[in-house]
Amino acid sequence: MNYHWDWGIFFKSTGVGSEIYLNWFVSGLGWTIAVALAGWAIALLLGSVLGVMRTLPGKLLPAIATTYVELFRNVPLLVQLFIWYFLVPDLLPTPLEMWFKQGISPAASAYLSVVVCLGLFTAARVCEQVRTGIQALPRGQNNAALAMGFTTAQTYRFVLLPQAFRVIIPPLTSEFLNIFKNSSPSPWQR
Repeated sequence: MNYHWDWGIFFKSTGVGSEIYLNWFVSGLGWTIAVALAGWAIALLLGSVLGVMRTLPGKLLPAIATTYVELFRNVPLLVQLFIWYFLVPDLLPTPLEMWFKQGISPAASAYLSVVVCLGLFTAARVCEQVRTGIQALPRGQNNAALAMGFTTAQTYRFVLLPQAFRVIIPPLTSEFLNIFKNSSPSPWQR
């Protein structure tokens, strides 16, 4: 293969003012990291809560979490991005809609739309990982905690979740990397 890469292209002018391609590349990298980390924060928090809800006794909370997962996992991400970018702002209450459309810059509103969309989409996947991590633990862990007088909340906080998160670190790492890849079709990229 006789191809020689021209690394000097990064230092050539883009034709837009005095910008060079390297500036565009660094700016895009920064925005990708900002979107992915903010989306991951939402996904990890919401996904953990929903994962716990899926394993709770009773019917209402697991049904709510299951409905959330089914909704967000069965609608393609690109469709969700369009919904959050074009439709959801129109459904907000009037003062919030006006703030979202006119009170902040278009780049900020696009950023918020993408972060919320990626966070909610990834939360459904994190939820399933947390649920399977909890269900992978021996049933005796839960029974022993309850026998010691722990409440359900204490059982999850002190016994089940620390062990479950240790089990699900590999798939959570994969999901963390996926959120970077999933940020690529975002409308905030200019």
